[in-house]
Amino acid sequence: MAILGEDLDQLSSNDLGVLARDAMSILALRGDPEAFSQLLTMNAHAGQCLGEGARRLAAAESWTQVADLTGVSKQAVWSRWRV
Repeated sequence: MAILGEDLDQLSSNDLGVLARDAMSILALRGDPEAFSQLLTMNAHAGQCLGEGARRLAAAESWTQVADLTGVSKQAVWSRWRV
């Protein structure tokens, strides 16, 4: 069973987050090589997505808002995620 991208796009940001965390938790509990490999892939992808999300939020709002959400300085988030 696969959920299509357009179906996922209809979910709220909160619901998408819950779905992603639930999927990661299930993979962690499986304890098999394929599940672990998927978690490693998800970890790398999450890092890329954090950068993209930070840049988009900064463009739409500000680097200050990104900093406030992460709990670090504006300089730190700008240094980490600017292009």
